[in-house]
Amino acid sequence: MLFDTRFHDDLARYPARPWLREQSIWAVAVMRFGQRNDQRPTGLLRRVLDRVYWLAFRVVETATGITLPKSTRIGGGLRIHHFGCVIVHPDAVLGRNCTLRQGNTIGNRRPGGPVPQLGNGVELGAYAQVLGDVKVGDNALIGAMSVVLHDVPPGATAVGSPARVIERTAVASDSAAAGGTPSASK
Repeated sequence: MLFDTRFHDDLARYPARPWLREQSIWAVAVMRFGQRNDQRPTGLLRRVLDRVYWLAFRVVETATGITLPKSTRIGGGLRIHHFGCVIVHPDAVLGRNCTLRQGNTIGNRRPGGPVPQLGNGVELGAYAQVLGDVKVGDNALIGAMSVVLHDVPPGATAVGSPARVIERTAVASDSAAAGGTPSASK
């Protein structure tokens, strides 16, 4: 089996037959393939498929402008609307059903520094950046062109540069009471 159930969850969030209409699915598929291959026992097949992964990763990264390393912990249901200039740090954590758009960066603020953790159902607007030791709560919305440098509570909407919280929904208080945290299964 080349993919696990997380890829099927990813596909469920794309329109039917996305392979020729949604280039972002290529990057998601290559990432899931690499993650699945890393679960194989050490041996010749794993080494050969790892080389296939790295070639596919570089081709898709160049063709789509999406850097989505296999070491990134991402729950099922990832959806990338549009493509181009999407960069996710290899150590970042994204929960289930997250939505990214063109121009997003999820990474550290300095080399070797801490990286963000996004909860379940987080949506990033176009060109939004989430940088450093930041926790974005479940179902939070990050506005287009926002730069998130501080934690965003669950269910909140954050906009601006630097981003500030402008709205909190009832979901935020329910999730906070339940102790909602990012839970990207590996």
